[in-house]
Amino acid sequence: MSKTLSQVYYFDSGKKHITSLFKKQLVSLFEEYNLYNREVIILCIGSDRSTGDSLGPLIGHELNKYHLNNITVYGTLEDPVHAANLSDKIKLINDKHVYPFIIAIDASLGTMEHIGFVTIGRGPLHPGLGVSKKLPSVGDIHITGIVNFSGMMESLLLQTTRLSKVMTLAEIISRGIIFSLAEYNRDYLADHFIL
Repeated sequence: MSKTLSQVYYFDSGKKHITSLFKKQLVSLFEEYNLYNREVIILCIGSDRSTGDSLGPLIGHELNKYHLNNITVYGTLEDPVHAANLSDKIKLINDKHVYPFIIAIDASLGTMEHIGFVTIGRGPLHPGLGVSKKLPSVGDIHITGIVNFSGMMESLLLQTTRLSKVMTLAEIISRGIIFSLAEYNRDYLADHFIL
């Protein structure tokens, strides 16, 4: 794990104890932002039509299995949030939820040495940046999984990303979020939930 000046923390999915390190940083951010009396929204951005871009919907799908209390998940395999409907979903969240705390999640492209890393950052996510799309920024904090390297033909790179890489990142991020929420406030978990 390392901290950069832009307040983005990097976690190598190939290292031992990544879920524990990820959880520790996320709990620290929850404490910093003081989530009590705020509606927590987990906004998972991406498309199920492209392997590399499916990270968000896979995470949303996994999180919905846990029936979390006082937390709303947007963006699943069944109902993805993507470039075509992101603005509408952001408007819906702001209209429907009072003082929401938004955790925005998306796949990203990075340098070759950072493929397979998970990042957590303060402030909004800038979706579509890696593929030169102008989309609205969103989130109080953001989480990304670096699924491939950036370079020429980014859309093709996303389509040819290995599913195993995406699934590994989705599992780490999903588990990290669940464990973080449990540590920060047990009330977020359904009564029957067992860690």
